Amino acid sequence: MTEPFRYEMLTTDPGSAARRGRLHTPHGVVETPVFMPVGTGGAVKTLDNRDLEALDARIILANTYHLYLRPGHEIVRDLGGLHGFLNRDGVFLTDSGGFQVFSLSDSRKITEEGVRFASHIDGSRHLFTPELSLAVQEALGADIIMAFDECIPYPATDEYVRQSTERTLRWTKRCLDAKTRDDQALFGIVQGGMNEDLRRYSVEKTIELDLPGYALDGLSVGESKEQMLRIARFAAPLLPADKPRYVMGVGHPEDILEMIAAGVDMFDCVMPTRNARTGTLYTSRGRVNMRNAVHKNDPAPLDPECPCFTCQNHSRAYLRHLFISGEPSVLRLLTIHNLTFYLNMMTAARQAIADGCFAEYLADFRQANPAPKPKSQ
Repeated sequence: MTEPFRYEMLTTDPGSAARRGRLHTPHGVVETPVFMPVGTGGAVKTLDNRDLEALDARIILANTYHLYLRPGHEIVRDLGGLHGFLNRDGVFLTDSGGFQVFSLSDSRKITEEGVRFASHIDGSRHLFTPELSLAVQEALGADIIMAFDECIPYPATDEYVRQSTERTLRWTKRCLDAKTRDDQALFGIVQGGMNEDLRRYSVEKTIELDLPGYALDGLSVGESKEQMLRIARFAAPLLPADKPRYVMGVGHPEDILEMIAAGVDMFDCVMPTRNARTGTLYTSRGRVNMRNAVHKNDPAPLDPECPCFTCQNHSRAYLRHLFISGEPSVLRLLTIHNLTFYLNMMTAARQAIADGCFAEYLADFRQANPAPKPKSQ
């Protein structure tokens, strides 16, 4: 019988640690490195299934915390899990809810049992445990599910990071003990903050559980870009070479490519969709702000090199008019463009790895898409 989930390594880049591979899941094959659009409440904001199919978005991330609160995981389960509820036969990954709990710092309390928190919707009180996180994710029916972890804030003391990292390890074991479905791949999550010794310790203890894949979490939580990349470059090579490696919540295009160069395979972030809704667009010639008056009379597309529906059919002048006027349809058009940019970037990265020239591709991308300068304090 074929395994419901496996990772197939295809090739590595000679000039970096970048890897090309395939994730085989019950609902399809996903080429890696891959960017996963975020569908927080079961939908990628402003898009529908036809848009996702046109984008060739093979894997979508759905949010355990939000779907638990609304509409409720039992409803999703009774309507066929995410695949039936959304009427989408693609691949799904669900996060554990750990990051959302982390973000509720003013209304949650962490204990060994789990996390007590107040709903952001109605203030109702809940206890999220590793066992409940697994039960919710099994009801949602995603192909890849995540162990419940504590996302460590930055800055934090070494003692806090140590205690939190140990707690995540215990919670991961509880998730594994609670797992009942064989058709879902449970990924472990490595913590350890900015401390390399604790990161190494977390990797060593987590991979002892021999899980189908592993993620690095606790990055892009307030630390500098240099710190984030240092930890990713340190920890990624410590993870098993024959398992997929996932960095959670990192979303700047240049950061994603730097982490691919470090050997990371999977990424998710709300950045392309959220920025689209606020008028910030990614192009082959750098970022574009739709609010700027310079676009008012511009007949050119957002990006002359972009094949997306938006760029093939509408000018910057028209898109700015829609955006400034508050027309809802523009949010879909801009989201389609930003996700096309991200997904095409990943396609080009995979091809560069296959051709053995990813380091050159990264250098060219850096030159064409300089990172924005940090704002002065």
